[in-house]
Amino acid sequence: MTLDISKIDFAKGDGLIPAVVQDADTLQVLTLAYMDEAALRETLDSGQATFFSRSRGGRWRKGETSGDFLNVVSVTPDCDGDAVVVKARPVGNACHLNRISCFGEEDAPGLGRIGRLERTIHVRAQADPNDSWTARLIAQGPKRAAQKVGEEGVETALAGAAGDEAELASESADLIYHLLVLLHARNMVFQDVLDVLARRAQPAKDDS
Repeated sequence: MTLDISKIDFAKGDGLIPAVVQDADTLQVLTLAYMDEAALRETLDSGQATFFSRSRGGRWRKGETSGDFLNVVSVTPDCDGDAVVVKARPVGNACHLNRISCFGEEDAPGLGRIGRLERTIHVRAQADPNDSWTARLIAQGPKRAAQKVGEEGVETALAGAAGDEAELASESADLIYHLLVLLHARNMVFQDVLDVLARRAQPAKDDS
């Protein structure tokens, strides 16, 4: 993990910068902490989020006592270089109150639910196929997962044409779940789909 620390303005905050921590998969904001230069360097070197505690007056690595670590994926400074966004994959909870996030009790709101479901699929793929439908489906290979996507697609279309809103929502949920399983079976993630959508949107943006 690389970052030009010389471009970070620690002086503006008397030696500290705020660090907004996001779940790398769901983009849910997990916590807000502070870093001095030493904590930022340790974060980059170790790959685990390390902060400066204003109450303790020193550095602390998240998870040292609780075991709830934050495995860092990226660190991105803001435009002024006086704050950073840390994207991480949490091990356990980010909040000391045993909640996923320090900002309320909601888990992965909105489209973050896709990321949470992908993480669940990844975990269950390692389970015994006799105990998990997800593991059994993945063990049968991409063709079986693709077949399920086709079946669920038809059921979603029928619900859209003649079902009520609850049925359409339920069938759509089944379709999305099986699509994510298929992507996993093909060593892909939903971000690959979003990347295509982003590329398709670019010409329209240029034309505006």
